[in-house]
Amino acid sequence: MHDLLNFTLGFSGIMPYVVIFLILLACGLGLPIPEDITLFVAGMLAYYGMVNVWAMIIICMAGVLIGDSSIFMLGAKYGREITKKPFFSKFLTPERLETVKVKLHDHGNKVIFASRFMPGLRAPTFFCAGTLHLPLKIFLLYDGLAALISVPGIVWVVYHFGHLADKVFTAITDVEHMIIFAIAAAAAFAGVKWYLHHKKSTQA
Repeated sequence: MHDLLNFTLGFSGIMPYVVIFLILLACGLGLPIPEDITLFVAGMLAYYGMVNVWAMIIICMAGVLIGDSSIFMLGAKYGREITKKPFFSKFLTPERLETVKVKLHDHGNKVIFASRFMPGLRAPTFFCAGTLHLPLKIFLLYDGLAALISVPGIVWVVYHFGHLADKVFTAITDVEHMIIFAIAAAAAFAGVKWYLHHKKSTQA
């Protein structure tokens, strides 16, 4: 985080906006830089007075949504070709893809919304959603709603509490971990419930 912050502090004028936008765009395409750290740095730039906080929030929203949409469109255009490769076809069989497709169409809004708060799973989920041809308008709606929570929230909090940067960063990380734990617990509960129901139906 500190290295990225020091790097961006070396720019002035419009360049901090451009740098943050390009990094967020690359994050959406799989660049191994945590998106939340980039948003944190954006907030710190606003705290130091190098950028306008509202303009930076808009730039961050644009970078996030364009990056997410790009990986989604890549999945829509090339995802099927990748799943036909011998290695991937063993795991992504047509039957399994169809099952996932049904789940995405039934619960796609929840899956897309939750993925925005799960670092490391965003790009694969969005790529898969594109591969399975989840309607673009559904993707943009729920990814956008989630981004409206996470992006302005992180930038604004850091902007107002930049003097407590390390503590804010820790708090943001803890909240994300809590969200991930809650989603994982809900998924585990649903899995156990399905298993018990399936086992009962088999024994009947």
